[in-house]
Amino acid sequence: MPKPLSPASETAGTGRLPYRIDLEFARGLVWFRRDLRADDHAALHYALKHCRQVWCVFVFDREILDPLIARGRKVDRRVEFILRSLEPLRRTLTDAGGGLIVLDDIARDAIPRLAAELDADAVFTNHDYEPAAKRRDTAVRQALASDSRVLFTFKDQVIFEADELLTGQGQPFSVFAPYKNAWLRAVQPFDLRPYPVDQYLGALAPVPRQYQKASPMLHDLGFAASNLAEIAMPTGSDGARALFDEFIDRIGDYGYRRDFPSLRGPSYLSVHLRFGTISIRTLARAALDAVLRGGSESAGAAVWLSELIWRDFYFMILHHHPRVADGKSFRPEYDALQWVDSVTGDKYFQAWCDAQTGYPLVDAAMLQIRQSGYMHNRLRMVTASFLVKDLGVDWRRGEQYFADQLNDFDFSANNGGWQWAASTGCDAQPYFRIFNPVKQSEKFDPQGRFIRKYLPVLAQMPDQYIHAPWTAPVNVLATAGVKLGENYPPPIVQHEVARKQTLERYAAIRKSI
Repeated sequence: MPKPLSPASETAGTGRLPYRIDLEFARGLVWFRRDLRADDHAALHYALKHCRQVWCVFVFDREILDPLIARGRKVDRRVEFILRSLEPLRRTLTDAGGGLIVLDDIARDAIPRLAAELDADAVFTNHDYEPAAKRRDTAVRQALASDSRVLFTFKDQVIFEADELLTGQGQPFSVFAPYKNAWLRAVQPFDLRPYPVDQYLGALAPVPRQYQKASPMLHDLGFAASNLAEIAMPTGSDGARALFDEFIDRIGDYGYRRDFPSLRGPSYLSVHLRFGTISIRTLARAALDAVLRGGSESAGAAVWLSELIWRDFYFMILHHHPRVADGKSFRPEYDALQWVDSVTGDKYFQAWCDAQTGYPLVDAAMLQIRQSGYMHNRLRMVTASFLVKDLGVDWRRGEQYFADQLNDFDFSANNGGWQWAASTGCDAQPYFRIFNPVKQSEKFDPQGRFIRKYLPVLAQMPDQYIHAPWTAPVNVLATAGVKLGENYPPPIVQHEVARKQTLERYAAIRKSI
């Protein structure tokens, strides 16, 4: 039986590796999952280095896809994104002498079966941190072990994971600022170094004849085409690299432009990080290099690097507090929050989903996510705050809606963001800080450009009234063609009244602590 992985003994700066494999294998199988690229790939690197022959596989896991279909989500941009991203991966592997086996199956069954058919001694894959994925990997590991095979997993989608960063008391962090400081103190050039895959590609083995078939079509998987082509979302490692190169040219402005949804401020790489079409090490290395160089790019790069560290932080929180994956608040006392009654909650939630709240910035943002599967990060905070603290609806309902809609849905970040907005999570904003949707609109979309794009019914409203149409004089509304209650709704709640009710809701919890 092959030995398990053990930490390497070499030190940083002398070529140490995060893992050492003491055995060589005749045949290995690389299982791609949320890492759809062939460069700077931990599992692929180790498989190629330690096996004489290596095959590669991706599984459309029915345990993930079937529940989507059961919930009526037969159009899902993410499935289409994966399909499109597999093709450049397949081409790269094929050009190097290998290929990609693509299966439509239950992964926990398919991987051990494929390993047996190929007589692979070991399966190599990268860590997945979600509880359901961990259970799947445990089942695969046990099935392989029962057949005298081994599963190796590697850190790949984060810079630091699990217990790698702890407080001075040896405990996991629960506040972001000290975690970030610890991250910046700990990071070394080695942590950001790409895995050297190219020099080992000669170990790739051609795909066996019985697996030489094209990837399944969307309809084979049970899904219909989405509007992915219409929204011109770049896919695959080539698309990720093009976005990255374009963003690096404007990274210096990121700190300012990122808050304005009508500007090209974000990197738009979040979906590529989610599916691993680009390496987190590539991004963090570029950000840190720009910070260290100083100059005009450093301030924006520092803000972007902070966002990448947030991503590590939320993965760490999920690892240490898996209860959040069961719908629990990070701060357990807030599980006792009393939300609006179910009838009112259903009405408010549906209005929020349907972009019918009467608050233009909120409604425009909800149309953006529906039409594109993307929502600007500032607007994620605004819409989440509005649902929870203006409408009094349980944050878990919004969390699930985003999980269904977002192309870049990642459980840890989505849960962390929603719990931050609801003040139930780690490093939460104080419960008495509640976004005013009108002031947010005036500050971050001052000319209403974003609103006009997604709400053409308000396109003719003057700038001073577009953020709160109900305050406009009757003649202004008439000139703009806006009929409140007919072609655009009046505000579903009054913000100041809702704010007072939210303060009372949270105060009741604080009194009981």
